[in-house]
Amino acid sequence: MADPAYRRLDVDERRRQLLERGAELFTSHPYEELSMSRIATEVGISKSLLYHYFPSKQAFFEATLGAWAEELRRRTEPDPALSPPEQLAGSLDGFLSLIEENSVAYRNLIGTATGVPQIRDLIAEVRRQTADRILAGIYPEGAPPKARTAVSGWLWFMDGACLDWIEHRDLTREELRDLLLGVLMGALVATGSPPPLS
Repeated sequence: MADPAYRRLDVDERRRQLLERGAELFTSHPYEELSMSRIATEVGISKSLLYHYFPSKQAFFEATLGAWAEELRRRTEPDPALSPPEQLAGSLDGFLSLIEENSVAYRNLIGTATGVPQIRDLIAEVRRQTADRILAGIYPEGAPPKARTAVSGWLWFMDGACLDWIEHRDLTREELRDLLLGVLMGALVATGSPPPLS
């Protein structure tokens, strides 16, 4: 008996593939241009099967954003065996490598943040969690308010610097990482309460 011409995917594998394709579609097309019918056609499944996994376009969209945020969290998780400066450099390297691999998606994500509330909220939450993680790592006894403001502002600066890097490609990833670290340290020194990084 011949093997079937196709392989039936299990639920988790199918969902993973749909989330990957969803991320590509939502970052390469405006949200309002995509319908469930078009998404189903683009990913090569029936609309009814797509609805089986996701009850609406918004649910599918939010799931793709959640998967992206989880990948970002995984890649930037600090190594507790390292010193705070090394943890920060390693996390930043993980973030920049993700952007380097997904530059079009990142540019589109940042570009559509003002028009799509779900993206704006996701980016705000990722920035808040990232700021909390940085501050906890470099001010273990508690960060002063100026340091919180400096780190929050630096995260906005970082997105601008990354967009410039994607556009021009005239810095290496290591050069950008070192520039970003230098800007952060300069901002923290300017608060009058530089972190005790030793």
